[in-house]
Amino acid sequence: MSEEEWERFLRESVAGAAEAPVEPSARAREVERRLRERSGQPAGWRTYAPARPRRRTGRYVTGLVAAVVLLVVGLFPEQVVGWFGGSDDGRDGAPLAAESEAPREAPGAEPTLRPTLAEPFRGSPAARWADGAAGITVPPAKATGWMDAAQVERALRQSRDFLVAAGLDSRVLRGERPAKAIALLNPHQKDVQEYLRTALSSTAPSPTTNPLLLFSRFRTEQARLVGDVVKTRGRLAYRKGKRGAVEVTADVTFVYPVTPAADGGRDAEVIRTIVRRKVVMNWDDPAKVITEPGTMSLVSYALDMTNGGCSAPTGYFVPPFGTADEQPADAHQVDPYDRSKPIDTSNGTTAPRNGCATATRS
Repeated sequence: MSEEEWERFLRESVAGAAEAPVEPSARAREVERRLRERSGQPAGWRTYAPARPRRRTGRYVTGLVAAVVLLVVGLFPEQVVGWFGGSDDGRDGAPLAAESEAPREAPGAEPTLRPTLAEPFRGSPAARWADGAAGITVPPAKATGWMDAAQVERALRQSRDFLVAAGLDSRVLRGERPAKAIALLNPHQKDVQEYLRTALSSTAPSPTTNPLLLFSRFRTEQARLVGDVVKTRGRLAYRKGKRGAVEVTADVTFVYPVTPAADGGRDAEVIRTIVRRKVVMNWDDPAKVITEPGTMSLVSYALDMTNGGCSAPTGYFVPPFGTADEQPADAHQVDPYDRSKPIDTSNGTTAPRNGCATATRS
């Protein structure tokens, strides 16, 4: 031990080291004992504050959690919406995300509420559907068949225009000629042009020449739309078709709230006519098929409808006012909002099913 260290040892032995423990006095021990007895803490009890986490570690954990959340949202957006109350069960009334693929099941149950003039979609899954053209999903375009990406995008847009002109145009819904929709059809497709001439001129169309196969129409003297909104849900899909054509398939359900034309009271009956259409269109290569620019050929078209009439075709939807609840007990039942089941298109052009089916909900 050096002399400096020896001198420091002697000083600390006499005066006490700065950090050396100090034995409490007898008075201090007595005060501590009394306080411990009052508080009920056992001898040797000590209270410790929890250690505060280091901020840097907290930032790392937060960043990791955020990255995982973003990854899950990117991979499973619809499931994440469901976790936070936006599922398709209809409980929260939130708008549904656009339909990008065929649903796997029917929409969840809704409260049993009758539609009214003020709320024509009340008690229906359609209350959460988009309005008009916004409910028809158009997929991203990429080069297909004889078309580049820009041409495919235009074909998809015009395909949706056809659905809008045939099923949402207010004048067509009132029974006027669907001129905009017809303008998008290939004038050189003889069978379709013959169908149009017969369907739109006959006062007693047959099941195969019924204009309802392509166009939605109501007799103004029998029914009128409630408000300006028609709810829709569906999507377009496309692929390479025959002879290099771009084949576009539309599968869309339209919900039309209607009321008797002659009844203007506040308590007037409201019925929803529900129409699901599947239309397959070819945007043909003009080098291989005689066509006109901006027009397409119809490959097939099919229709399912509820509350649109069950008697012989008239060329118009006929909502069953006053008899909507009077369905036969043994009638075939169908859920018109169930888009998980395909429309039967085995015969190409498909007319509405024969007879009446009882809708499990409307």
